[in-house]
Amino acid sequence: MAKYNINVQRASQIAHVPDEKSLIKWAKLALQNADVDSATLTIRVVNQTEGRNLNNAFRDKDYATNVLTFVYNEKNNRNLEGDIVLCAQVVNREAKAQKKLTQNHYAHLTIHGVLHLAGLDHVKAKDAKVMEAAEVALLAKLKIADPYADGAVMPE
Repeated sequence: MAKYNINVQRASQIAHVPDEKSLIKWAKLALQNADVDSATLTIRVVNQTEGRNLNNAFRDKDYATNVLTFVYNEKNNRNLEGDIVLCAQVVNREAKAQKKLTQNHYAHLTIHGVLHLAGLDHVKAKDAKVMEAAEVALLAKLKIADPYADGAVMPE
């Protein structure tokens, strides 16, 4: 059985951020479907300033984005290590604009981040379809509707 070490850091005190138990539950669901031996990851919920600074420093994009994933081991490694950063203001704003439950949007983005850690990507259309299908299947296990059904785009 795989071993998971998941740490949650809450650097933003904005309302509607899921509790630690929910974030860990969603991450474990994605990890169980990632075919890995172990995972050590941190899920950090940040404010817009920190999100913008990280996106600028590591992706050269001067804005806060919904989710950032930092992978700390080689591709195809069966022992995942990395960080998932969720920007609370962006996630909350997107959920409202897309008329989604905020908790469901956090679940989606947490799963999205874990799938990135597991090596999935969405740069190429073919890869995006695979990643999107995995997300939709995992969210269905949580009884969360397909987040792409209304034409929403893949998270950055």
